[in-house]
Amino acid sequence: MYLEIVTPEKVLLSAEVVSVTVPGVEGEFQMLNNHEPIVSVLEEGDVKIEGSFTIEEDVQNQFTKQADNKYHLHIKGGVLEMKNNKAVILAD
Repeated sequence: MYLEIVTPEKVLLSAEVVSVTVPGVEGEFQMLNNHEPIVSVLEEGDVKIEGSFTIEEDVQNQFTKQADNKYHLHIKGGVLEMKNNKAVILAD
């Protein structure tokens, strides 16, 4: 699936990923390829991303590498939309 993570300042990530786990207001949940359409408010927490992708050099310091092909990005909140195998996170 395709993932975009956007902040008011810039696009942090725009890449094909295997999965993304987000901190929803009713708990953490994961999305994989062909997930049903969803819109969700996100709480403060870590967005967990798995996949083989390149993070732009100017934003690498915002991501924490957990293991091979696994990264975390801490957000203060935001909104997620998943539709047509594309997830867009508008993060604070």
